[in-house]
Amino acid sequence: MTRFDAPLGEGFTGPHVRDGGQVVGTVGVGRRTPVLSLRQVSKRFGAVEALVDVDLTVHPHEVVALVGDNGAGKSTLAKVVSGVVQPDAGLIEMGGEPITIGSPSDAHQAGVATVFQDYALCENLDVTANLFLGRELREHSLMRDGEMERVARGILRDLTSRIPSVRTPIGHLSAGQRQTVAIARTLIGSPRLVILDEPTAALSVAHTAEVLTHIQRLRELGLGVVLISHNLNDVRAVADRIEVLRHGRNNGSFDARSVTQEELLAAITGATQVSRTHPLDAVL
Repeated sequence: MTRFDAPLGEGFTGPHVRDGGQVVGTVGVGRRTPVLSLRQVSKRFGAVEALVDVDLTVHPHEVVALVGDNGAGKSTLAKVVSGVVQPDAGLIEMGGEPITIGSPSDAHQAGVATVFQDYALCENLDVTANLFLGRELREHSLMRDGEMERVARGILRDLTSRIPSVRTPIGHLSAGQRQTVAIARTLIGSPRLVILDEPTAALSVAHTAEVLTHIQRLRELGLGVVLISHNLNDVRAVADRIEVLRHGRNNGSFDARSVTQEELLAAITGATQVSRTHPLDAVL
């Protein structure tokens, strides 16, 4: 298995401290401000408890993977942070400040960008038009096409994309290239946090490797990244930390560099139970 590692970036003062595969603390984390912090977040849909007292912390220059079986609460958590649904209880902080995310617009204003599984792209429009859809650059009611194309080319270059032209219609792109456009669109508006919901689902091996490289680039650009995936090989290849959800509850936090497949599967299936203390709250 190939890891897509990148420098941890400014603010990291030391490596993870491990107990087997599970993170028990991180040197210097207490002195950094997380880009996202969730504490005791809960969400019900009628009688169904989708999330129960969930904690999650994401720092700049960090990829945190959310894994779990179907119905574990991963997508619900993404929708809470993205403003699609509102939590019933709990605290959400962005950059150390409490925040209420009541709508996708609120999330965008807070610096949260999300790519859901359906991509939400318009096949009849080209790459540039999709990147700026709903956020077009205008001057005196006229579209600044040249400026938008320049920005689009720069973003794709930053992601080391293989899309040949920003004028290519989305309908002419492969599934992997469409995912690239969806990820590139998150960089419009200077986000602080990017959430990716199953970005490699149904992709070929080659396209999956390209998407993982894009995730690496997001980390190198200083963003916090939440990666939701069922593919544990992909997760271990690119994530710094892996958070397990089971039945809407936290069930383990692991260092992606040292955790084994067996340890992750045990946490996902419930063969192992963990303490409610969040690992990044440890003070060394």
